[in-house]
Amino acid sequence: MRCPFCDADKDHLKVIDSRTGEGDRAIRRRRRCLNCKKRFTTYERIEENIRLTVVKKDGTRVPFDRQKVLTGLERACYKRPIKLEQLQRIADEVEEEVHKHFDKEVPSQAIGELVTERLRRLDQVAYVRFASVYRRFKTLDDLVQEAQAVIDARRFEDPSQGRLFIESPESKPQAGSNGGEDQMEEAEKKPTRRGKVPHPPIT
Repeated sequence: MRCPFCDADKDHLKVIDSRTGEGDRAIRRRRRCLNCKKRFTTYERIEENIRLTVVKKDGTRVPFDRQKVLTGLERACYKRPIKLEQLQRIADEVEEEVHKHFDKEVPSQAIGELVTERLRRLDQVAYVRFASVYRRFKTLDDLVQEAQAVIDARRFEDPSQGRLFIESPESKPQAGSNGGEDQMEEAEKKPTRRGKVPHPPIT
């Protein structure tokens, strides 16, 4: 094995993390190159003659490919503040769930739901991007409704979101206030102060 970045041999590679995946059918290792200091991921899998098949909406069947899941995530998260490790973790989780619940064939819709569920919690913009392709919105209204559903769900999780302006205490009218009209009426009711009425000037 060699580093995919600088082509250093295995003596310069160090395993910094190791965990199982794909329903305990594979081992995922995170490696660091001591030469160029970059990191990458490798997998150890048992070679199987029977591979999991993805059944598309039109009925066609293709082999399950984790790289396609990761590519779709990268497109949805383009120019978003998301690390590659986060996308790889989602791809690992989706692959593990698929192998855990399906033996030979898995509907593409099931894979899409697993991805969208995790993207919604990760990044709203990436979620809407992915959903617009996965669910094939036919009109702009469909896209707007989906985006609004994401916003409403986020507001439910955090009620303070969606509150654009907070009214200051000074701007709130006091109880019984009527825009100053009551004060004017009170002033009119007060009797004028008694005193000598000045005589008109003599001309």
